[in-house]
Amino acid sequence: MILFLLPECDYDPTEVAIPWAALASAGREVRFATPHGRIALADERLTDTGFSWLSPWLMTRSQDLAAYRRLTDDPWFRSPFSYEEVDGSAVTGLFIAGGHAPGMRTMLDSVTAQGLVADAFARELPVGAVCHGVLLAARAKDPGTGRSVLYGRRTTALTSLLELTAWNLTRLKLGRYYRTYPTTVQQEVTAALADPRHFEAGPVLPVRDTAARPLRGFTVRDGNYVSARWPGDCHRLAADYLALVEERAPRSAPENT
Repeated sequence: MILFLLPECDYDPTEVAIPWAALASAGREVRFATPHGRIALADERLTDTGFSWLSPWLMTRSQDLAAYRRLTDDPWFRSPFSYEEVDGSAVTGLFIAGGHAPGMRTMLDSVTAQGLVADAFARELPVGAVCHGVLLAARAKDPGTGRSVLYGRRTTALTSLLELTAWNLTRLKLGRYYRTYPTTVQQEVTAALADPRHFEAGPVLPVRDTAARPLRGFTVRDGNYVSARWPGDCHRLAADYLALVEERAPRSAPENT
């Protein structure tokens, strides 16, 4: 099974629903894990509440929101494991959700979730991460070295430019909503790498990809690991992660049983 790690709440719906839809369409069994085994819903500001005049730029796009609505009807989504319940030996791939609102900390700060990521890297399973999800990988430690599992690897993540732009646009009304931690994602991830040049920020002016034009997105692959920056990369990320799963986790038997 491919395991999606979710926080208690507040993840970005695009960053979960689009990769899930690609895997599900390919017939892959996708299961979910949350901190306490409760259903985790996305950031309501991205799905329903909005951002006033900024909503056309910051809210989830309609086609991606439709994918999220389908996701919330999935039986496995509605019956998640807790992090503690996950049987690592049954996991054949791992995907780490992104998002920036406060509920994300229930995953990013979790030692148990960090351990699941470290185990996936140690077993060289296909791992995908996007946006703040890369922070979880940066915080996961290789038990043999004590360093991040990303040490020696190339990666991308939410860039400081993207994070600070969204924060500056909204901070008068929303305060620290777009600042999950005092340090930006790019700063913390880069500090965990063997060389700062291993962080790849991608084009300075990102363009949102679409299902029809996935190559507008930006991803970085390093071995069994693929990463992306923001929701605008997720159609490409979905295609690249599915390709990685098909390469690294061949089917020995039907998964949907």
